[in-house]
Amino acid sequence: MPETSPPPDPSKVAAKRPKRGRLKVFLGMSPGVGKTYEMLRAARRRKAEGGDVVVGVVESHGRRETESLLRGMEVMPRRPIDYKGRVLMEFDIDAALERKPGLLLVDEYAHSNVPGSRHPKRWQDVEEILSAGIDVWTTLNVQHLESLSDVVLRITGVRQREAVPDSALSGADDIEVVDITPDELRKRLAEGKVYVPETARLASENFFKVENLTALREMALRRAAQTIDDQLLATLRERGMEGPWAAGERILVLVGGDAIAASLVRAGRRLSDMMMDAPWTVAHVERPNRPVSGPESAARLSQAFMLAEQLGGRTIVLTGDDVVRAVMDYAHRNNVTQIVIGKGRDNRISELLGRSLAAGLLRSARGVAIHIVTEPGGAPVGRPEKEAPVIARSLHWRGYAVGAGFIGVATALALFLDRTFERVDLGVIYLSAVLAAGVLYGLRPALAAATVAFLVYNFLFLEPRYSFAIGSPTDILTLLAFWAVALATGSLAGRVRDQARSAQRRASAVSALLAASQALSAAEDQLGAARVLAEQTAAAAGAKTIVLLPRDGDITPVAGAPELEKLGAAAMAAARWAWERGEPAGHGTGTLPQTSWTFRPLQGVRSRSGVAGIEADALAPGSDEERLALALLEQGAVALERAQLAGDAVETETLRRADRFRGALMNSVSHDLRTPLSTVLGAATTLIDYGPTLKPEVRKDLLLSIREEAERLSRYVGDLLDMTRLEGGALNIKADWTDVRDVLNAAAERVSRRLGSRRLTRDFPAQLSMVSLDQGLLEQALVNILENAIAFSPDGSAIELAAYEDRGSVVISIEDEGKGIPTAELELVFDKFRRMEEQPDRSKGAGLGLAIAKGFVEAMNGRIAAASPILDDRGTRILISLPKSIATHRDLL
Repeated sequence: MPETSPPPDPSKVAAKRPKRGRLKVFLGMSPGVGKTYEMLRAARRRKAEGGDVVVGVVESHGRRETESLLRGMEVMPRRPIDYKGRVLMEFDIDAALERKPGLLLVDEYAHSNVPGSRHPKRWQDVEEILSAGIDVWTTLNVQHLESLSDVVLRITGVRQREAVPDSALSGADDIEVVDITPDELRKRLAEGKVYVPETARLASENFFKVENLTALREMALRRAAQTIDDQLLATLRERGMEGPWAAGERILVLVGGDAIAASLVRAGRRLSDMMMDAPWTVAHVERPNRPVSGPESAARLSQAFMLAEQLGGRTIVLTGDDVVRAVMDYAHRNNVTQIVIGKGRDNRISELLGRSLAAGLLRSARGVAIHIVTEPGGAPVGRPEKEAPVIARSLHWRGYAVGAGFIGVATALALFLDRTFERVDLGVIYLSAVLAAGVLYGLRPALAAATVAFLVYNFLFLEPRYSFAIGSPTDILTLLAFWAVALATGSLAGRVRDQARSAQRRASAVSALLAASQALSAAEDQLGAARVLAEQTAAAAGAKTIVLLPRDGDITPVAGAPELEKLGAAAMAAARWAWERGEPAGHGTGTLPQTSWTFRPLQGVRSRSGVAGIEADALAPGSDEERLALALLEQGAVALERAQLAGDAVETETLRRADRFRGALMNSVSHDLRTPLSTVLGAATTLIDYGPTLKPEVRKDLLLSIREEAERLSRYVGDLLDMTRLEGGALNIKADWTDVRDVLNAAAERVSRRLGSRRLTRDFPAQLSMVSLDQGLLEQALVNILENAIAFSPDGSAIELAAYEDRGSVVISIEDEGKGIPTAELELVFDKFRRMEEQPDRSKGAGLGLAIAKGFVEAMNGRIAAASPILDDRGTRILISLPKSIATHRDLL
C-alpha cells in the first residue's frame, strides 16, 4: 500500500487560521436610549489610547450630538447599490476586510441590507468580519431578537420586520446595556432628540407608551443577564468547576405544518433561555398512515426548521403511526424533560374522547413536563390547508363516482337474481360493493357507497317496495351493518393504501440511492463521479444541477445535467462562498440569495470535496425530493473524496516508484559511469604524460582499455536512454516483415569481440516463417541478452543462439553455461537494476539490459521468459516468443 503522510497537527492548523474577532453589543430597550452615542464615546476613548478604530457604518438619524462624535474619526465610504432605479448607500464589507482595522464600528445590528448585497442581513456581515479576525462593536434593540418577536407583538402591537437570531447575541463576547428610565426616554422623544416632532408625537401615543417601554426594559435587562450568566457557566465548564446549573434539562418542541409552528419554535427557545440554555430540539412526526401534507404545509415546516437552526436548536424528523408513542420513545432515549406542543381551538371532539395529542402525552409522560402553547388568533393546529390539492380533489371525487358505479352494478345483479331466484340474500351483494369501494378508495367513499347502497336496497327490495320507509327494525340493522363494513374496510384500506404509498416512496428513494451508490462506486476518477452526481441529483430534483471541483486554487464547474451551464459572476461568488465557508449559499439562504442557484458544500468524511448547485425553487422545502437530493449530495461528497484519495494514492505510488527508480539510477550512475570514465581518464593521462617513454605493448594495452571502457560507457548511456524511452512511453515501433535469422546473425556479430574465450554456437532451421516486427528493437534486445550471458558465463564455456517455430509463433532461445539463476529470482530477473550478484567493480552492467529487452519484446507484442537451471544445476535459458500474423498449418511445420 502507498505510504500516507500523517494527519496535520490540529494545534498547528488552528494556529494558521485567523483568530476570531471579539464582538461587543450595546443593547437597549428601544430606539433613542443612546446606544450609538455611547458606542461612539467608548470608541473615541479607545482611539485616544492609540487603538486603530474605524467607523464602518453609523446611522446618526440627524442627531447633532451623535454627529459631533464622528468628527476626527476615520469613516469608511459606503458602497452604492442600484435598486429599482434608486441608488442606495450600504455598508462596504469588502472595503472593511481590505482595511482590516483593530476595531470596526457597525451600527444597527438587525439592519436588512438592500437586495443585491452579499448577505441579506447586517449581522451576517458582522459574522464574516469577525471571522477575519476584526473586533466589532454594534448596537441592538431587544425587540429585534427573533425569539422575542411574538412577545413584543403582544406587548406593543407592532411586529418587527427586522430580526436577529438569538445565537448571534449569545455569541457576543461583551454586552453593555444602555439603560434610561421610560420617563426620561419619553422626555427625549418630546424634545425631538429621537424623531422629528410629528413622528415623535405618533410614536409616544403608540410604541413609546410607558407600559410598553417598561416591559421592553425588563426584557433587555433579563436578556443581558441571561447572556452574562451563559458566559459565566461556559467559563465554569471550561475550568471543570461545579456550578448550580440544571445540566439535565432537555427540551423537545413538536411542530407540524400549521401556522403555530414558528411560535412553538420561539417558545422552545425562550424556555431554553429560562432553563440556563438547556439543549432543545425541534421535531416533526411523519405518520405513514396519513396522506402526505401539501406544499404549503411542507413550506411552513421547513421554515420552522430553519428558524430553529437560526435560534441554535437541533431538528429531527420522527416516523410512526402513533404520534404519542414515537414522541415518548424519543424522549426516553434522549433524556427529554420538557415537551412543548401547540393547541388550536378545533379539537373539542378529540379532547372529549381523550384522543388529543396533549391528552395522550399527559397519560404517557412519566417525569416529563408538558408545555401547551396556544395561538392567540385561534389558528387551527394540524390543518394547515383549507383546500386539498387539485389532484387530491380529483381522486376524491373519482372515489365517490366509482363507489356509485359499484352500487349500480350491484343493483343490476340484484334485480337479475331477484327475478330469477327466490329467497336470495341480496344484501351480501351490496356489502361486496361497499367493501370494494372501501378497499380501493378509503373511508369517505365507502361511507357514501354504504348510504347509497342502503337507500337503493331499501327502495327496491325491502317492504314496502319503491318507498324509502323503513318497514322493520331489522332494516335499521342492515343500515348499521352497511355502515360498520364501510367504516372498517374504509379505514383499514385507507391505512394500508397510505402505508403502501409511503413504503413505495421510501423504496423508490432507497432504489435511487442504491443506483446512485453503484454508479458513484463505478466512477474511475473525480470527474466521472462528478458527472454521475450531477445526473443523479438532477433526476431526483427534476431540475438543473451543476458540480464544481477545486482546480488551481479555485473551484471550477466540471459537470452538469442535463448539460454543463456557464455560471454568472453572482452565482460563482455564491459557489465560492459555499466552498470556502462550508455553508449553503445562493437562493433561499442567508448569503447572496438573489442568485438563481442554491449551492451546497459537498462535505466528505475528512474534508470538503466540492460544491453542488441546484436550480432555484426546484425543491420544495421539507419535501421528499429535497431529502433525496440532499442524501445524494452526501453520497456524492463521499464518492468524490474517495476518488480524490484514490487519485492521490496512485500519484503517491507513482512518485514512490519514480523516487525508487531515481535512487537506483543515481546509485548506478554514481559508480557504473564513474568507473569507465576514471579508467579512460587515467589511461589517456598516462599516454599524454608518458607516451614517448612507454613500451609499444603498454601503449597498445592502454589504448585497448580506453576503447573497452568507452564501449562500456556507451552501452550504459544507451541502456539509460532506452529505459527512459520505455518509461516515458516514447518508444516508436517501425514494424516490417523480417527473417529472424538475419537479426540473430547481426546481434551475434555485434557481440563477437566481447566473447573472449567463450564460444557462440548458432542453431537455425533451413526455413523460418517471416514475422512483423521492429528489426532494430529486436536486435538491441538480443544484444542485451547476449551481453548478459557473456557477463555471467565462465571462460571457455559455450553460448547457444537458436531459433525455431511452432504454429503460432517464432521462438528464439539464448542459452549459457553460467551458474544459473536461483528459482526465487526467476520472476525478478527482468526488473530494473536487478543483479544476481554484486561485485565491487560492477563490471557486469547496470542491471538494465534484461529489463530493456523485456520492454522491447513486449512492445512488439512478444513474450519473454527465463528458465534455470538447464543442466547439472547450471545454465540459464532466455526464451523470446514472437507471434505470427497467421498461424502455420501443422503439416507445414
